Amino acid sequence: MLDRLQTLEDRYNKLNEMLSDPEVISDTQKLQAYSKEQAGLEDVVQTYRKYKEVTSQLTDAKEMLDDESDEEMLEMTKAEISTLSPQKEELEEQLKILLLPKDPNDDKNVFMEIRGAAGGDEAALFAGDLYRMYSRYAESQGWKIDIMEASSTGVGGYKEIIFMIDGADVYSKLKYENGAHRVQRVPETESGGRIHTSTATVAVLPEAEEVEVDVHEKDIRVDTFASSGPGGQSVNTTMSAVRLTHEPTGMVVSIQDEKSQIKNKEKAMKVLRARIYDQVQQEAQAEYDENRKSAVGTGDRSERIRTYNFPQNRVTDHRIGLTIQKLDQIMQGKLDEFIEALLMEEQAQKLEQIGE
Repeated sequence: MLDRLQTLEDRYNKLNEMLSDPEVISDTQKLQAYSKEQAGLEDVVQTYRKYKEVTSQLTDAKEMLDDESDEEMLEMTKAEISTLSPQKEELEEQLKILLLPKDPNDDKNVFMEIRGAAGGDEAALFAGDLYRMYSRYAESQGWKIDIMEASSTGVGGYKEIIFMIDGADVYSKLKYENGAHRVQRVPETESGGRIHTSTATVAVLPEAEEVEVDVHEKDIRVDTFASSGPGGQSVNTTMSAVRLTHEPTGMVVSIQDEKSQIKNKEKAMKVLRARIYDQVQQEAQAEYDENRKSAVGTGDRSERIRTYNFPQNRVTDHRIGLTIQKLDQIMQGKLDEFIEALLMEEQAQKLEQIGE
């Protein structure tokens, strides 16, 4: 582990030199690539430097303990050792986690697709609640949201809403949201006060660059049509809405959010590329899962992952058995407690796999 850490620090130092090179500074592509690589090494290198510093101090203190005869100095040295030893152990654990294989998608933007599932109007309302929850979380992280497509209902929810979240390390935090979300509450239309159970599904797709997905124009059928609002009401008499059909996979993406056909096609291509990229990843994950249990957050999309119980102000994540009695706060976008717990569980699983 120490050899690998030293190699990473050497690379970090080399990147520092290259980022000061006038030739690199004048080359935007190289400058961006080296800056991104250096930023990715920052945490592990700084932690490793702190580890080396604490280890050196601990070695010196132990040597002093062997040579020191003054009673007062001995006590001070023992106190220093008792402080430094747990620091060293803690830094070792941090370094093990920092050296775990990273998901190559972690720093990507995402497309989120939320759909009302079982439960009719109540499921659509819950889909709307989930969209607002993620919007508030995104706002707290300083991320930007762009709605790609929305099919709203007359009762204020969504049959389906697709939106992009743009920011730093978005996928690393939201990838755990994939799956079926269940809600238990009394609908406003329920006169008898009975609790109903409904579900909405959430899909989180990492944004795919053109170089990552081989999508040929000849494989895509493009249809245009006039966009419409809820209930079929026409909101645009021009043929600005776009439907893309990827014939090899049968995937269909329809976008009518923009008034411009060109912009709608650009958005649709982004969503289509992300879906194809996600399908390739899901197939690779299924093959991997045949040999080893998957990590948290990469399971079947149809799996029920979380229950939101409104009468008891309770949210339970079924993957890790975590229940939090703060549903009102969570629906306001305060998701950190769940996200951090899921991240820790995934790290624990990876560490366990390495130890096997």
